[in-house]
Amino acid sequence: MSPYRYDEQHSPPEPERVSEVAITTFEHLYEVDPRLMQRWVLQQTFPNWDTLRIMNSRHDHLDWMHAHFATKVLQGSEILAELDEPGPLDQPGPGAERGAG
Repeated sequence: MSPYRYDEQHSPPEPERVSEVAITTFEHLYEVDPRLMQRWVLQQTFPNWDTLRIMNSRHDHLDWMHAHFATKVLQGSEILAELDEPGPLDQPGPGAERGAG
């Protein structure tokens, strides 16, 4: 067992920007840029091993939540496809020509 070194365990790799709002530190670990959340959410420091433990167990957690609470599981791609389909909200409603729709 290797000795515990605070700096090694509490200093994640340098983040890389993925988009305006997302960063990645560890491979396959995408997160909202913490600077965008500081105003509303107290940021906690996790040891690197705990961050990786949480990331690696997320699918088990989701499977458990679905088994206990979901009657249907939707894929994000299904939701996005529905948003792209024209629907009743795309049609002008009654009174739209008068600016009351």
